[in-house]
Amino acid sequence: MRNVYDIAYELATALKESNEFKRFKAAKEKIEKDEKLKQMISDFKKKQVELEQKRLKGEEVTSSDVYSLQQLYQIISLNPDIEEYLAAEMMLAKIIADISKIVADSIELKDEIWGFSENK
Repeated sequence: MRNVYDIAYELATALKESNEFKRFKAAKEKIEKDEKLKQMISDFKKKQVELEQKRLKGEEVTSSDVYSLQQLYQIISLNPDIEEYLAAEMMLAKIIADISKIVADSIELKDEIWGFSENK
């Protein structure tokens, strides 16, 4: 039987060689060269996190909060380099989330991770 850590490293290598990762890496490198673009993305992500923290704390997330974040996204995504970076980042995040779900579902661990089961 193969070691699961070896397989994990193989998966990491496959991800690094994927077109989605290469697209993300190229977009990130482009952004890294421009301090203004880096700051714009940083500000946007900070606002995203603040909104999510509000939601997680059970605080009201107003339509104004959501609208403000959407407006900011629309403004910064007018820049093609930022739009490409965010799209590439989202695609890579989706792949990683899909892999996590596949693993959890395959070993029927989803419910056990959270300490409860739907069958109870």
